[in-house]
Amino acid sequence: MLYTRLIEMNLYEYQAKELFRKYNIPVPAGKHIESPSNLQWDKFPVVVKAQVLVGGRGKAGGIKFANDQKELLDKTREILSMTIKGLKVNSVYLEEKLDIAKEYYVSITLDRSKRRPIIMATTSGGVEIEDVPDEKIVKYWIDPVIGYSNFIGKDISFKLKLPDNESKQFQAILAGMASLYNDYDAELVEINPLVVTKDGLIIAGDAKIIIDSDSLFRHKDIPENAAERTELEEIAYKRGYSLVELDGNIGVIANGAGLTMATLDGLTLKGGKPRNFLDLGGSDDVEKVVGAFEILKIAKPKGILINIFGGVTHCDTVAKGIIEAKKRVGIDVPIVVRLSGVNEDEGRKILSDNGIHSYGDMMDAINEIVKEVNKQ
Repeated sequence: MLYTRLIEMNLYEYQAKELFRKYNIPVPAGKHIESPSNLQWDKFPVVVKAQVLVGGRGKAGGIKFANDQKELLDKTREILSMTIKGLKVNSVYLEEKLDIAKEYYVSITLDRSKRRPIIMATTSGGVEIEDVPDEKIVKYWIDPVIGYSNFIGKDISFKLKLPDNESKQFQAILAGMASLYNDYDAELVEINPLVVTKDGLIIAGDAKIIIDSDSLFRHKDIPENAAERTELEEIAYKRGYSLVELDGNIGVIANGAGLTMATLDGLTLKGGKPRNFLDLGGSDDVEKVVGAFEILKIAKPKGILINIFGGVTHCDTVAKGIIEAKKRVGIDVPIVVRLSGVNEDEGRKILSDNGIHSYGDMMDAINEIVKEVNKQ
């Protein structure tokens, strides 16, 4: 889901490969570049890779090859001028071109349904794992109490039918990935492709790491600015709001990340298209509500859905904030509110007196905002 960015932080490829080196996972020689000035590289051909936190950069032209210094400078400038899926490319990663014989895939991620990490590996690398037939994927669930052991690597290598020289290298890489996954509170550690060179060496051709953002206080070596924000997300961040921009037309304000995500799911279920994820938190401060509306106005939604469950938050105060925001910010699109909890009756009366639909049930409010937006 797009709004998982709120609780997970993607690392750029160059950052992920720095961590790979720390855990003795072989990677090609590489160099991170933010400006083409004084750009030098010794060994050609070289791969120039756009550093953006979205998939599909290759198809978008964000990966190019250079055979000499002039080509390298031209390709670097070209990629740095690109925007990929709405994100400006601010840096590139230069990397030696590998002499590829085979491509594998391996990852460690969290299987939420089984509440334990899962290792997935296949000899059909270089494509999205979803495109690989299930029978070609080896899966191994790690017992969270026992943890990773060398036996797991041997078992997976055997099931993949790797040759002896590849098996030993693969096992060492998998052990490093498991240590990294645990040490950095990762949600995902993925190598695709895991390259086997014509010399028989196994090297991480690419690297993807996603870290639980709630654990970042434990990892001071991970820079705060590793996650990219859109222009609107940056505005919200600087004003103290948790916001993720989406591509729909219904602005969403809710209090609490779980309730906000449930609201997005409910909208999607009923055919609505969320424009954003905006978590108001536990605040019932009028100015906080006004500020949220100011941000949503920039997003230009066709309707606004507000979902408030009042525990610490008082519904009547939120209602006053909504009325004040509508007056001050100049909102001219339909507003539908779900209020439930402390002082909900008072809050709904305030809204009703000011011509704003309000409900006690979330799905009733969702149905109403979807209907209002579909009228337009």
